[in-house]
Parts: sequence; structure tokens; C-alpha cells
Amino acid sequence: MKNNKIYEKLMRKCISLAKQGKNHVEPNPYVGALVYDEKEEKIISTGYHKKFGEAHAEVNAIKNAKGNTKGKTIVVNLEPCSHFGKTPPCADLIIKSGFKKAIVGMVDPNPLVQGNGIKKLKEAGIEVEENILEKEAKELNKVFIKNILFKKPYVMLKTATTLDGKITDENENSKWITNELSRNYVQKLRSSYQAIMTGSGTVIKDNPRLNVRIKNKKSPIRIIFDPNNKLNFNYDVFKNDGVRIILVNNSDIVTPEHIEKIKFKNFDTLFKDLYKKNIFSIMVEAGCRLNSVLLKEAEIDEINHFISNKIFGSGKQFVDIRNKFNIDNCIKPEDLKIKQFEDNFLINGKIIK
Repeated sequence: MKNNKIYEKLMRKCISLAKQGKNHVEPNPYVGALVYDEKEEKIISTGYHKKFGEAHAEVNAIKNAKGNTKGKTIVVNLEPCSHFGKTPPCADLIIKSGFKKAIVGMVDPNPLVQGNGIKKLKEAGIEVEENILEKEAKELNKVFIKNILFKKPYVMLKTATTLDGKITDENENSKWITNELSRNYVQKLRSSYQAIMTGSGTVIKDNPRLNVRIKNKKSPIRIIFDPNNKLNFNYDVFKNDGVRIILVNNSDIVTPEHIEKIKFKNFDTLFKDLYKKNIFSIMVEAGCRLNSVLLKEAEIDEINHFISNKIFGSGKQFVDIRNKFNIDNCIKPEDLKIKQFEDNFLINGKIIK
């Protein structure tokens, strides 16, 4: 039990290290590693995956140990790779470095690895402790897991409603449903996703900029869903401000040079096409029509639902009533977490396929 507590503490350190690679290693996973001396009960060295195509976390941790690895323990939040990619297999280096034990957060979902790295370590006589803080390790690399298994981006739906589930009042006014603290948190959410997606209805109604208003934070790629070709290029989302823009429609109209275009066929194909364009994570901020169809098509992986302390009684709901879900086939987000922002609440949940 004592060792498990120590290993959990060390794994949290690895996860913290891994986060430093965010925005630099994609589409690779976030990985941190450390070399630990069981007898002395101290960390000898640490490392993390810093940049795509460069040394993996285990390599950096071993290098920083300066030869002090024989008989030691290596801790890593993701199973060491067992194949040649842009770099040699980390499992081979761990074996060569004389480690006695390996502590692993989760099995790598990549079919090229998926247990083979752990198997290789065990066959070399290295003791392996698996699934230490597995839930936290999977949360850290939820985007990578979706990418590698489905070849599609991880999609998070953000919604904001009144207590009675409305996104507008009866006059379709929707500004400032939630308080300032909630809106500031939305800015942080935007900055944590590679792209943001909205529909033509939201563009026409609100003319949003879909940018990030936090100093030194990069605005996400803008994806505009307009399958019925309702939009012109005068809206703010199409401004050439240095941010990548992707328009999804069914028109043969020539777009300005700074706007990429995808012809819409169906959502499965759309998200696979976006992945091929190196879009790995998407935040959806849209109206009830697009929210509903994405939920119905099972394209949403996670939801962040803000609830304000207002009651409208009438107005639009965040899902379209034409897309009905009954008690037997309703969508039930899991692993719910709740945050409070003064008189507002945020409910976060995963939608398990």
C-alpha cells in the first residue's frame, strides 16, 4: 500500500510534466517520465516529450539521469513505445539502461504498441506495475485516444442555458445568459482547443468573432458549418486576421484565398476530413440545430453545460425539439463534474460511445 501511494504521487508528477508539451507535441500524446531510486526514496531525474518528432519523455528522463539508472524505477504516464517511428523504441532503451521496475499509467491505445511495450519490458525481466492513476492518465490524453482509435478529432460541446434550459428568451435575445466568471472560463476553454466550430445560424444571428480574449493565448482555428450556403464573406468569422478558417458548405462558389473549403457529405466524413487536415480537437459553440444533430450523430465526446440563475419560461432550447430522445435511447453523460461560478454552475460530462 505504501508503494502504491508513492507511485501515485510520482505519477501525478509525470502527468504534470507531460502537460508542458501541450501545443508542441500534437498529434503525439502528452508524456512525462521520471527516474526514481526506491532505496533512497528520491527522484533522480525527470523528462517530458517537448516537441513532435523529438526525443520522447523516457529518453529525456534517462539522459538527465546521467547514467544513474541501473536497478532503478522508471515512472511514465503512458506505456513506453515498442516500435520505430520518428524515434527508436523507448522500451528498448529502458531495457538497455538496466531498470529494475517500470510504473505505467495506462496502456498505449495505438495498435502499433497496445501492450507490446509492457510485454517487451516483462520479457526482459523488468517488473511492471500497470494502470497507476489510469483514469487521470486517460483524461490527460483523451484527444490522442480519440485521434488514434477513430482518426477523428475530439469534439467538445459547450452550451449555456437558463435554469429551465433556454438559450434565448422569447425574442431570441441570448446575450449574457451567464455571468462574467462563466464567460471568462469559456475563454479558457476556447484557448485549450485547437479549433472552434459553429453553424451558419449563429453567425447570422450573433456575428461572433470566435476568438480568445486572453493575453498571450492563441485563438483557435475557425470552422464554419454552412451546408445550405446561407453565408457571405462579410461576417467577422471570415476576416483575414491570421487565424486559419475552414468553411464547410455545398457551394461551388470561389472562396477568398485565406479560407479553406470542405464540401459537406455527412458528419462522419466531415470529421475524418478535418482530422486529415490536422485538426485534432474541436470545441463546438453553436445553436440548437447543430447541437442536436451532432449529439444525434454521436459526434460529441464531452459536454460543458453552463447553467445560469435565470428562468425565461419561453424561448429556444439548447437542443432542437425536432430531434427527440426518449427514455430508452437518451444521451446520458458520465463521469460528471460540477463547478460553481457564484450564481452559475458548470456541469461537465463525457459522452461514452
